[in-house]
Parts: sequence; C-alpha cells; structure tokens
Amino acid sequence: MTRTDLDHSPAATAPASEPARRPADPDRPPRGDSRAATAFSHLFLLGWAVLTTFPLLWALGSSFKNDEEILTDPWGLPGALRWENWARAWSHARIGRYFLNSVIVVAGSLTLTMLLGSMAAYVLARYTFRGHRLVYLLFAGGMMFPVFLALVPLFFVVRDLGLLGTLPGLMLVYTAYSLPFTVFFLTAFFRTLPTSVSEAALVDGCGHFGLFFRVMLPMARTGLISVAIFNFLGQWNQYVLPIVLMQGEGAQDRWVLAQGLTALAVSEGYAGDYSGLFAGMAIAMLPVLLAYAVFQRQVQSGLTAGHLK
Repeated sequence: MTRTDLDHSPAATAPASEPARRPADPDRPPRGDSRAATAFSHLFLLGWAVLTTFPLLWALGSSFKNDEEILTDPWGLPGALRWENWARAWSHARIGRYFLNSVIVVAGSLTLTMLLGSMAAYVLARYTFRGHRLVYLLFAGGMMFPVFLALVPLFFVVRDLGLLGTLPGLMLVYTAYSLPFTVFFLTAFFRTLPTSVSEAALVDGCGHFGLFFRVMLPMARTGLISVAIFNFLGQWNQYVLPIVLMQGEGAQDRWVLAQGLTALAVSEGYAGDYSGLFAGMAIAMLPVLLAYAVFQRQVQSGLTAGHLK
C-alpha cells in the first residue's frame, strides 16, 4: 500500500468521532426527581430519629432533676447530676429487687427460647418429614394469635401446675410466647445457609448433633443474635403476662420491672416524687439501650442477610 492510499483510506480521512453516549434508561427516574426523593427520605428519617430519641433523652435528663425543676422547667437541662434520685429509686422504691427478678426471668426464658427455637427451626428448614409443613404453619400461626385471648386459660393452666406467682412459671410462659416468632425467623435463615457445608461435614463423619451445634449454629450467628435481641426487647418490656401471672401470697417480692414501675408510678406519683419516678424509668431503659448499642451491627447484618441471599 502506497502513501497515497494511506492518506485517502477511510481511517485516515474520517474525523475523530465522539464517544458514543449510553441510551437513557426509560425505567430510571430523572436526576431531579431522584434528588427530591433522596431529600424527602432523609428528611423523613431525620424526623423519625427525633421522634424516637427525644422522649428517651427527655426522660433521662429529667431523672437528674429535682421535683421543682421538673414542674417549672420540664424542657430544660438539669441544674446538676443528682445521682441520689437513682439511689432512692433503686433502694426505696425496690427497683433494684425488681431489676434482679427481670434479669433472672429474661435470662432463663431467652436461653430456653433460643435453644428450643433454633433446634425446631433447623429441623423444619433442613429435614423433610411427613407433616413438617403443618408444624411450620402452626408455629407461624402462633404469631397471629392474640395473647389477650389466652390469658384466662393460661392463668388456670399455670395455677394448676403450681407455678402461679413464681419466676420459673413466668420463664416458661415467656418461652412459649416467643417461640413462634423465633422459629419463623430462624427457619427462613437456616434455609439460606449453603447445603454443601453440611454435606461435607456429614461426609467427614460429623453426626447430626455435631453438625447442628458445631457447624450450623456458628454459621447462623448473625441471625441468632438478631432474633435474640428482638426476644430480649419483647420479654424485658412485657407487662400483661406478669400482671396476670405474678399473683398470690408473697408475689410482690417476685415482681418484675414492669410491675415495679407501675407500682412506683401509682405510689410515688401521688406523693409527688417525680424525680424518683423518672430515675426508675431510666434504670429500666438502660439495659435495652445498651443491648442495642453493643449488638447493633449484628442486628443490621442479620436482618439483611436473609433478604440478600
């Protein structure tokens, strides 16, 4: 090819073309609408954050005020950190005793709930047997059953078992109350775990018992932590079941925190000790806030893991 041919070739004579633009996605909203939606969602989330955090901060700040500051300046900051309010609520109002009872009941019921719920969910998710679908639907239907309809028969069943007004009786009721949600949540999570790992463990000689406790449970750690947090919140803040079941002679010594706060609101409210009442509320809120602050990353990852897989 001669120099003249090169000069007149299409590649040499054609002007440099501009980079081709990608066609606009018809399903994608315009840039202006996207920014407006983002700004609206951020504004909504900011308002929601203020609505949820402001009552907590207001109650926490009021727990350090005296009664005069609470009545005359309810929205202001406390003049000093009056820890004596917390000490008076802990000892005089017996919040410490109720706090210990709540810790014992929730620790026992949460352990039973997670152990029994994870075992039932694993079997329903990984093994096929006659009626396994019916069993799963019965657990799922338990979430829709109103607890108020079960209060009267539950009272007589617990009384006939001799567990009325006792901490073990309340543990068992809390466990039964939390099992449907636990099984429903963990069954979906166990289904997302890879079957190749369990098959490899079985080929290597691992039994079904070891496969569950040594292989599958560690893999489901994020889901277990998430559902444990939700169960902890529900059981710690439970009010109706203790009111119905913690009755009888001497039952006041075994009251949980919700009952103790109600009694404090009635007695100290008439006495005008609002600072002690706010201090008792702050003591009741702290374990829940600390639990979420410590495990918030595991809660978020557990909620999104089952959805993404």
